[in-house]
Amino acid sequence: MTTGVDRTEAASSGPVGWHHRHLLDVDALTRPELELVMRTTDEMREILARQIPKVPALRGTSVTILFYEASTRTRVSFEVAAKNLSADVVNFTAQASSISKGESLIDTINTVEALGADIIVMRHPYSGAPCHALPYVKANLINAGDGWHAHPTQALLDLFTIIQHKNTIEGLKVVIIGDIKHSRVAHSNIWSLTRMGAQVTLCGPTTLLPHGLDRPYDNYPNVDICTDVERALKDADVVMALRLQKERMASGVLPSLREFIGDYQLDSERLKLARPDALVMHPGPMNEEVEITRAVAHGPQSVILEQVANGVAVRMALLYLLSGSKEL
Repeated sequence: MTTGVDRTEAASSGPVGWHHRHLLDVDALTRPELELVMRTTDEMREILARQIPKVPALRGTSVTILFYEASTRTRVSFEVAAKNLSADVVNFTAQASSISKGESLIDTINTVEALGADIIVMRHPYSGAPCHALPYVKANLINAGDGWHAHPTQALLDLFTIIQHKNTIEGLKVVIIGDIKHSRVAHSNIWSLTRMGAQVTLCGPTTLLPHGLDRPYDNYPNVDICTDVERALKDADVVMALRLQKERMASGVLPSLREFIGDYQLDSERLKLARPDALVMHPGPMNEEVEITRAVAHGPQSVILEQVANGVAVRMALLYLLSGSKEL
């Protein structure tokens, strides 16, 4: 059910300091806006701590979750977030809709808007799909991950998780290890972390690092790129391992899984190179004993399950901010 409220008017009259109708990536957010998302997430965590974790902020608003890729964490957390804000939620998956019969992205968006979607949360396997769809969208649009390009809500929940433990991002050394080149999580994290003052080190095999025209970070003052994992980990405050997609070996960018494990796996001995209170993170899903050992993934420095839990609060915050609601 739609509210009948013009979404542009709603967004412009919403929370002070927020001026966006859509979220395609975090590079569009200023530092004050990132800080606003963090403060709003804190408010949402307070709501989630209540006996009944529900508020009427999005009552009468229809949220459509439009996923062209399989997902557990992101899809479910968006659904829980929307329901906690009292929104009506519709789930569309490619396999169970006309998408599987060849319906185009724009036709599908037109259809879900005709059915009353006020906010569309979209995941798509092709980089740039949300940007392509934007001119045709009247609803608020949230990118829930597109190809290798961006995953803004993951970057924001990572940011929030770090702040919970470190109180600040300013001056922290954050190391991201693994397949940087093909990781939408890494790309969004680079923007949000550096904008908040972190020093980011990207580490992995040469073939899995950005290069040529795809390597925009070489001259970026807060980003270091290296292939030496021991050097990268030295004095790190936060260490994030990325999932190794096994198809990378089939495409010839890795000689063997054994070599990757030997050179880049985050294990207990390597973690000792980081600061004693360093956080261990992973966006999931994990290949345990590949990019990260089970002992580290479930060890005392791991905040991986906290990342998952914080995803609900962050996505509640974004749905609230984008909707233009003033009620909590």
